[in-house]
Amino acid sequence: MSIKANYHTHTPRCKHASGAEREYCDKAIENGFSILGFTDHCAWPYEDGFVSTYHMELSDLPGYVEAVNAVRRDYAGRLEIHLGWECEHYPAYMSWLKETKQRCGFEYLILGNHFDTTDNGGMYFGRCTTPEHLRRYVHMSVSGLETGLFRCFAHPDLFLRSYVGFDRHCRAASLELCRAAKALNIPVEYNLLGLINCAGMPEGMLRYPCRQFWEVAAEVGVDCVIGVDAHSPDRLDERAEWDEAAAFLDSLGLNRLERLEL
Repeated sequence: MSIKANYHTHTPRCKHASGAEREYCDKAIENGFSILGFTDHCAWPYEDGFVSTYHMELSDLPGYVEAVNAVRRDYAGRLEIHLGWECEHYPAYMSWLKETKQRCGFEYLILGNHFDTTDNGGMYFGRCTTPEHLRRYVHMSVSGLETGLFRCFAHPDLFLRSYVGFDRHCRAASLELCRAAKALNIPVEYNLLGLINCAGMPEGMLRYPCRQFWEVAAEVGVDCVIGVDAHSPDRLDERAEWDEAAAFLDSLGLNRLERLEL
């Protein structure tokens, strides 16, 4: 039987998810997953004392590590569990992130580049509407991939969410992102949460996952994975969405990885 792995799972510590670690694990087993990776939104040591509504607090970090390691022990033999973190590329904190990854024993980090430089006033990349916004997303994302800290590029097409029409600027941005990921051997993630997050958006906006982006990804030949981006355990129930995503990526001829090398 094919391995079914989700390397993108959250916990309530990020302030916008729900469900205990055990609930996610039980749902994963119920729905035929062999691998579950926890990647809650990372804590940042904001120098100005900013309190994010989007990331866990630094004080929650020890409890997060302990909780994931606990279910890893308890579910041994039933579910392969990994400890990860989803992080932006915030240049001021990359050295801190590298040290924290080693100190806490994170097995992997995924790049989820939501904000430009910081979420304390930085632009949300899901609201890109101009070519300059696209260029900024590409610059910050490629620079993040080049740090060598990240094992996967989560929702790489987030920048197309609010953009109207897949124009030459969108294609150029998609090409640069995919070429960088391929050169660095970093798979890109087809993100199932986008299907929900973009429902009801105004007509004409590209949304994500964006078909044209994935056609470019196939053209470049970058590796890919499917990510549930689960913010509640019941998201792991969405078997039909997973199967449709797998069929779509396979139809494009993309190399879809069942397992990440951590």
